[in-house]
Amino acid sequence: MQLNHIPLDHLKVSPLNMRHSRKKPDVSDILPSIRQRGIIQPLLVKPNGKPDRYDIYAGRRRFFAMKAIAREGDSNPVLPCLILDKNDDADAVEASILENTARLEPDEMEQYEAFKRLADKGRGVAEIADTFGVTELMVKRRLALANLLPALRKAYAKEEIDGRTITALTMASKSQQEEWWALFRSADDHAPRGHQLKAWLCGGAHITADKAIFPIDDYPGEILADLFGEEGAFADADLFWEHQNAAIAALVQGYTDKGWSDCVVLDRGAYFDRWNHAKTPKKDGGKVFIEVRHTGEVMVHEGYLTEQEARRREKAANDEAARKPAKPEMTGPMIDYIDLHRHAAARTTLLGHPGVALRLAASHMIAGSRLWRVEAEPQATRKEATRESIAASKAQAAFAKERTEIAALLDMDVETDTIVRNNGDDWRLAAIFARLLGHDDDTVLRILTFVMAETLEAGTATVEALGAAIPIDMAGYWTPDEAFFALLRDKQIVNAMLGEIAGRQVADANVSTTAKVQKGIIRDVLAGEGDRTANPDWRPRWVLFPPDCYRDEAGCAPVANHRRIADLFAEATK
Repeated sequence: MQLNHIPLDHLKVSPLNMRHSRKKPDVSDILPSIRQRGIIQPLLVKPNGKPDRYDIYAGRRRFFAMKAIAREGDSNPVLPCLILDKNDDADAVEASILENTARLEPDEMEQYEAFKRLADKGRGVAEIADTFGVTELMVKRRLALANLLPALRKAYAKEEIDGRTITALTMASKSQQEEWWALFRSADDHAPRGHQLKAWLCGGAHITADKAIFPIDDYPGEILADLFGEEGAFADADLFWEHQNAAIAALVQGYTDKGWSDCVVLDRGAYFDRWNHAKTPKKDGGKVFIEVRHTGEVMVHEGYLTEQEARRREKAANDEAARKPAKPEMTGPMIDYIDLHRHAAARTTLLGHPGVALRLAASHMIAGSRLWRVEAEPQATRKEATRESIAASKAQAAFAKERTEIAALLDMDVETDTIVRNNGDDWRLAAIFARLLGHDDDTVLRILTFVMAETLEAGTATVEALGAAIPIDMAGYWTPDEAFFALLRDKQIVNAMLGEIAGRQVADANVSTTAKVQKGIIRDVLAGEGDRTANPDWRPRWVLFPPDCYRDEAGCAPVANHRRIADLFAEATK
């Protein structure tokens, strides 16, 4: 067993308490005594399985009396409790306590005299507590009455001074006690009591020590402590605010250093009306608001904007989204077509560079990507013609051949669509791991290279980065086909391509003809049909590594991706 003081809201009556019932007990007979002197006999409690929570086995009426007193003062007092072990008999323990407390004097002043006599004989606080079966905190409280003038102790014993006032007076110096005693005895003047007395002692502002956000050890002023030793108060309010404001300024600087857009300190006493603010993260311009109460309390509210600021930011974002983009050089379907062909060529080329693949895989592991969970690139497109073109390409055929061989190495179904198939099955993971243990390093590296290629994301700067690291020959993997020409519709772009493959003279001679006619000439030159000089190695700028565009002012997705990474590889590729 151990004696301790436990907050009121951490206690509840045990269902096993013999006097337990839904009806609250009548405590009117003990309420005046407990209100004046507190609880002397401790309650018997046991832990109920929840952190710092206890069930009451004896002391139900004392518990309800303290609840009534707490409501009067809007507080959460602590109660003396004897914490029982699981095998303790509550009735036997209660009888023992009653035997001890029967020897204890009935009021605080008499208890003080009894405790002081033992203290004067050299008894320690713990020994005195054991003698009477009370907590050490209760002994300390009674002995602290020695700080009071004899006249004050005598008036308290006669119940002329209430408990809250006598507690506050223990904070006072001898001269303050004498000044208050003179006011108390005066017929004309009023002596402050209770909470007002604490403010009077502290120069008009009662600010408790727990409100400081600066180190108390560095505070040069006086901190007054009450009888119970549970709460200190700053004797000099002006000196407190000098240190508190310096700490608030340091707090503001800390938030500024962390990248917050603003840190607003509200006027002292002004409340932060959360309902009039919108929660906004730091990355979206959210601010920090610091609320400072007259009690000294400082509260920080991170990540808010006023409703007006939030609406303004939302409107600006919507206006930006509503701006009409410039006409792109490439349509969406054409972007799919070009991206997927270039992607197919890039990842197949990667198969011959396992060292690069290993490093690329490590980069994915560190930085991640939309695909790195891991899953295979789906090569999705809404155009059936693009899907058929990709399936028929040389790069796709070479990649499919390697997939079949990798599947055999891993003892997978050779008809599988992808090697990478995440389904959360740890048995499958273990089976693949066991299979890899049977292969040499070169085989494992070959498998890893394929997995990296299969998870390479299409239409991204990553494909451009790969093209900057290793040479990718699009002419060896792709030739403009009917799907490409069907998607090629911009007459100005077609004429520029005609100039590249057949010469500027031919392009100028056909500038007024339809795009269909000009695309027909491009086909003839690629194939060497009729009297056209064959140019089978020509490829449009979009598809090359690195890519280029035909109109600088128009949008070109491959070029935009390449420009993002070009400087990163300028030195590495020299």
